[in-house]
Amino acid sequence: MSIRKVAIATAFIVASLTAARAEGVRPIEAKSIGLGAVSGVAYYTAERDGLHVVTTLAEGKDGTPIRVVSVLAPGQRVVLSTPLAGAVEISRQGDSLIVRKATTATN
Repeated sequence: MSIRKVAIATAFIVASLTAARAEGVRPIEAKSIGLGAVSGVAYYTAERDGLHVVTTLAEGKDGTPIRVVSVLAPGQRVVLSTPLAGAVEISRQGDSLIVRKATTATN
């Protein structure tokens, strides 16, 4: 296989993975979150008053877990951050939930 074909195949795979991430998270599907030494998961359920997002984080295996519950209406978001490891944004776009690395914690 030529280098050009490998490069095109690699670009297609990367584009496919990026597109899959842009689709967001399905209800009850856990999405991993990493903020340096702090990590955990987020999931949601669709309720009458909005998307109920449950995020559970802990530092390492022995850290005390912290649970953050938020209800997001369309267009709303919540940002979780640590001083050294950056931020993760959980946002609602229509009926979809998007989890992504935030550029800043204060936007």
